[in-house]
Amino acid sequence: MNLNADLGEGASQDEAILACVDSASVACGVHAGSASVTIATALRCVALGIEVGAHPGYDDRANFGRVELPLSVAEIEALVAFQVAGLAAIAPIRYVKPHGALYHRCQHDRAAADVLALVAKQHGVGVVGQPGFEIIAAATRAGIPGHREGFADRRLRADGRLAPRSQPGAVLDPAQAAEQAIALAETGLYDTICVHGDTPGAGQVAAAVRRALDQAGIVTSALGGRL
Repeated sequence: MNLNADLGEGASQDEAILACVDSASVACGVHAGSASVTIATALRCVALGIEVGAHPGYDDRANFGRVELPLSVAEIEALVAFQVAGLAAIAPIRYVKPHGALYHRCQHDRAAADVLALVAKQHGVGVVGQPGFEIIAAATRAGIPGHREGFADRRLRADGRLAPRSQPGAVLDPAQAAEQAIALAETGLYDTICVHGDTPGAGQVAAAVRRALDQAGIVTSALGGRL
């Protein structure tokens, strides 16, 4: 099992979260943050021995990369390739996990998922996505690791998708997140559990999830490895 967080997005809680996680999905300075924030976050992870993953998103700061854009598959490939290469020039990356609306696009669009996996394969790493959707399927087709992800801090729909943030109760508090993290880990269906770094109180959520995993005797580690 692995505990990851989406970081480097210009939020104020990254340091507290880094004390709790095994892996950091580092934003690449496009959907949020900046080049300076990305560099500082990646170097901080290296100094702490925390695994770095690339977290590319849509070039849409106004909406934090959470609104779908009408990009072609070729444009998605170029956007992801640009971001992943930039982060990989700063620190060794171990996986690629898209952000926000790009994540959801790749989860349901086979062609978009395939170019995501292609970029990851070019860097010798795997991808992260929810089980049962196209990102993990694309990893299988590409012959790269597909790390199955669950979310501690978000309400899940019956089909496994995330409930929209606009719905009441979609974002879980620390106690709820800790409980959900344990439930997800105990299913055996997930390789990694995520805590969002930009959520209010994210540092407390990450700490609560870490305590719950430790108290349950669930050992976590880096996702690890390159092709």
